[in-house]
Amino acid sequence: MADHQRIHPMVDTEAPPPASPPPTAPLVPPGSSTSEKGGPVMVQHPPPPLQHTMPVITSTNSKRGCFCKCICWTLSILILLLIILGATVGILYLVFKPKIPNYSINSLRISDLRLNFDLTLSAKFDVKVTAYNPNKKIGIYYEKGGRLSVWYTNTQLCDGSLPEFYQGHRNRTVFNVSLSGQVQSGSTLMAALQQQQQTGQVPLELKVHAPVAIKLGRLKLKKVRILGECMLTVDSLSANNLISIKASNCKFRLKL
Repeated sequence: MADHQRIHPMVDTEAPPPASPPPTAPLVPPGSSTSEKGGPVMVQHPPPPLQHTMPVITSTNSKRGCFCKCICWTLSILILLLIILGATVGILYLVFKPKIPNYSINSLRISDLRLNFDLTLSAKFDVKVTAYNPNKKIGIYYEKGGRLSVWYTNTQLCDGSLPEFYQGHRNRTVFNVSLSGQVQSGSTLMAALQQQQQTGQVPLELKVHAPVAIKLGRLKLKKVRILGECMLTVDSLSANNLISIKASNCKFRLKL
């Protein structure tokens, strides 16, 4: 059979082209490289740095700072108050010009000075005192509790109460004070007094303790104390006789 019949497949031109196979995923992951032999080489990236959280430590510096600020503020306020107080006192001093009152002993009379059977010494004195207020704008209230006492060689012979009264501006007031007392070991003291009396100069000391209140205009301030000492020299200690005061030296001071 020389001539064979050949059968050729017919191509359908209208048929759609065959679908291409789906792409295969690469065996080498992204970021990796291949070796010279073609095998994949895995590239190891360094691990991310660890973030260490620092522990919160409360510092004492802030507390010390607050404490120092409080101390500074307190000291500043105290200094300011002292400055205001000092300025107020200075202004009052310049306006009122305060002066301490003057006192003098006018007379001294001994109504009783004797040695008792129990060897105690009884003494009764009558003292006339003049108080002068030299201030132009300051009044003085003599409060309750004022005392006047007579001493001989550090031994108190007698004492008495000062009167309560108000003394105005530039006022002069005369008042009497009755003193009485009793001293133990009177025989020794009486002998010393009699021996001193023979010289015609008997040293006595009068002590004043007067609580007073100062009046500035219409304002009455708190109580202060007037303390005074008068060194007297008398000629005798005869009872029921007016004693002659030969010398007198008085000193007074104000105590808050």
